[in-house]
Amino acid sequence: MLKPNKIKIGVLGCASIAQRFLIPAINNNINFDLHGIASRSSEKAQNFAKNFKTLPFDSYESLIESGIDAIYIPLPTGLHYKWIKKSLENNLHVLVEKSMACSLSEVEELNYIAKSQSLVLLENFQFRFHKQLCFIKEKIDEGYVGEIQLLRSSFGFPPFKEKNNIRYQKNLGGGALLDAGAYTLKIAQIFLGKEIYVDSASLVWPKDSEVDIYGSGLIKQKNGSASAQVAFGFDNFYQNSLEIWGTKGRIFANRIFTAGPDFQPEVLIENENEKEIANSLKDDHFKNMLNFFSDLIINKENVQKEYNDNMNQGRLLHEFYEKSKT
Repeated sequence: MLKPNKIKIGVLGCASIAQRFLIPAINNNINFDLHGIASRSSEKAQNFAKNFKTLPFDSYESLIESGIDAIYIPLPTGLHYKWIKKSLENNLHVLVEKSMACSLSEVEELNYIAKSQSLVLLENFQFRFHKQLCFIKEKIDEGYVGEIQLLRSSFGFPPFKEKNNIRYQKNLGGGALLDAGAYTLKIAQIFLGKEIYVDSASLVWPKDSEVDIYGSGLIKQKNGSASAQVAFGFDNFYQNSLEIWGTKGRIFANRIFTAGPDFQPEVLIENENEKEIANSLKDDHFKNMLNFFSDLIINKENVQKEYNDNMNQGRLLHEFYEKSKT
């Protein structure tokens, strides 16, 4: 049962994803009250606040200390650790864009703090909450493809126009692994389970780049025979797919990670008896994710699972990076 009082939430930063998707979704959610938006630029804070009819804050600290209940952090990955920690220390529930932090030790510390204070710490992989993922899970549970043998996941996009894009900057937590690669590792856990490890990994660092630009790897189950082939990168032909190959059939999704509210994804399911293309899977995963976040805050169920998932994601990113060096 939801509390009658809304959750007062603030937004730390004026990122594009916040402007285009998350802030409108917050304003349309009955469980949240958008208290304010913070930017280190007073002018940007004023403009955002005016557009979304909320309060402007010209420093991150002032928003964190303004009496809110929760915060959404869409800052560059390299800034996550500092501001997640400050938010948790001010007793705020945190929704943060992936990746949670730049190192496993930082992820472990943040989840320890959140757990010790019974606070929600949710890493935003919004594809988790899209109905196409539920549809794929249902088909697997119903035995359409048999036992999973192999998962293939690809997420890559063309070069960014701006050479100073945050994804190209090491000090801001840039690099393909922490960005696109994080998605492919996350979905491997969803279908192969948490007991997996990085068997081999490759990260490519061009001579003129201070971050990894693309990579690939093989993930294996510790106590099973299934594996995952993952590939990701920035300077690539666009890829955003999932393929699951089983003993009886296969499933292929053409837009698994970023099927926004206006996009109609397609999922192909085929086995020896039938072939189906599901194309009635349009959904608003931003809305669904915010409902999940509010439910965690209010009902306190499955919060421990999120801590565990956060830690496992951090472990796999660490393993991938370390394995790529060998």
